[in-house]
Amino acid sequence: MPSPPQACRSRSVAPIGSSRRAGSGQRPGSLLRPAGVLVLGLASLGLWSASAAAVMGGARAVPYDQALGRTRDAAKAVITRAGTESCLRGKLTNALLQMVSSCEAAGQRNSLCELSNRAVVQPTWSLEFMEATARDVLELINDRPPR
Repeated sequence: MPSPPQACRSRSVAPIGSSRRAGSGQRPGSLLRPAGVLVLGLASLGLWSASAAAVMGGARAVPYDQALGRTRDAAKAVITRAGTESCLRGKLTNALLQMVSSCEAAGQRNSLCELSNRAVVQPTWSLEFMEATARDVLELINDRPPR
């Protein structure tokens, strides 16, 4: 029997633009902001592919079966609301980004890979969108969610 989804762990993150190096002279995030704005703009226009987003986001390709399991766990966590909305959004986003990377690495071109590709480039993820996506994911994995 699979273990229950893990809860989100909070961690301390330095604010964007804060410098950890003394005397660097330039704010670390200042050069990355134009690139980030460009990526977000292209994603919102639908001109940025999910594969490029996965590379930019650093989603690591793991074996396809492992990505499938993580995606299933994240989808089940969304359906059962096992965490805060932001936690669930992060779990599902990360799982689908990893699914995209793993699909490409394995040469898979199935419906789950296509759904993952479409979902990761959505500019906003409402709870309703996450639940619908989670149900679709579980249906494609043949692990029907409870209605």
